[in-house]
Amino acid sequence: MTSGVHAAPNQVYLDDMTWTEARDAVRSGATTVIVPVGGTEQSGPHMALGKHNVRVHVLAGQIAEKLGNTLVAPVVAYVPEGIIGSHSGHMRFTGTISIPADAFTAVLSGAARSLKQHGFLDVVFVGDHGGYQSLLQQTADRLNREWTGSKTRAHYVADYYRAADNGFSQALRAKGFTSAQIGAHAGLADTSLMLAVDPNLVRMDKLSGFSTPESVTGISGDPKASSAVIGKIGTELIIESSVRAIQEAVDRRR
Repeated sequence: MTSGVHAAPNQVYLDDMTWTEARDAVRSGATTVIVPVGGTEQSGPHMALGKHNVRVHVLAGQIAEKLGNTLVAPVVAYVPEGIIGSHSGHMRFTGTISIPADAFTAVLSGAARSLKQHGFLDVVFVGDHGGYQSLLQQTADRLNREWTGSKTRAHYVADYYRAADNGFSQALRAKGFTSAQIGAHAGLADTSLMLAVDPNLVRMDKLSGFSTPESVTGISGDPKASSAVIGKIGTELIIESSVRAIQEAVDRRR
């Protein structure tokens, strides 16, 4: 990987720990846990279906490393992507996987309750995809009502996605890129973020030559000028904004 953005050391990922290592980490003060939410969806002919999952895994690890005393739960890869059986939105394209909203929030709630049981005091939801952000907020609010009187709190950190979406787009416009290039999905911004995190998920030979509409390609924007250097602007915004927001949320709980 050439961009300098990399997965954090294994010690922050629950997936890579034994149960005794996780127990000892919590006992030693690692009582904040990030629940990263991705999604399995099309991102044009040039970007792999697992874009959101890989990106949120790596960036959540970087956020946890900077925060200290923070672990990262496994990525939630199955999310609402549209109505199954319909041919609208991302469900028009092969490989996209969708689940109902109630199943999604049930998974989030079950994961959060499990983490609370094991001693985590701050359960943080961050999401790499725009479609379910309101569901993350609703789930955190519901858990906090349930946990009234407890030391544990759930936090929905909107700053992660705001930085990836609005903040990054503004930074790119300031550098002279147009909205038509930046795009809303699989364009310059989205593709550059992926190149900064894991270029193996981008087919560089397919970045140009798309003259057909979004309804055919799944692309909104123009990925031709994408690069890891551009993407690193976005990853730094995401990490810095998220670290600051999580620190503030944890401080409020205390």
